[in-house]
Amino acid sequence: MAKKSTPATTDAAPRQTKQQIMIDLLRRPEGAGIEEITAATGWQSHTVRGAMSGALKKKLGLEITSKKVEGLGRLYRIER
Repeated sequence: MAKKSTPATTDAAPRQTKQQIMIDLLRRPEGAGIEEITAATGWQSHTVRGAMSGALKKKLGLEITSKKVEGLGRLYRIER
């Protein structure tokens, strides 16, 4: 029976979660719209809104602001 070998070192980058992708988009100076976040994560728009409200605001305590931009719609941003 062969033993599983484990690599001596792992140079793998940390796993990029969908939540982290959303946080990275919202931390940009221009922020991000719902459509942009849905395209990046594959989530539906109601899931994005729920994640912003539940995971980011309530659980992580991040302050998310939104503003309506002419021609772009509503943009969301994490305040630093």
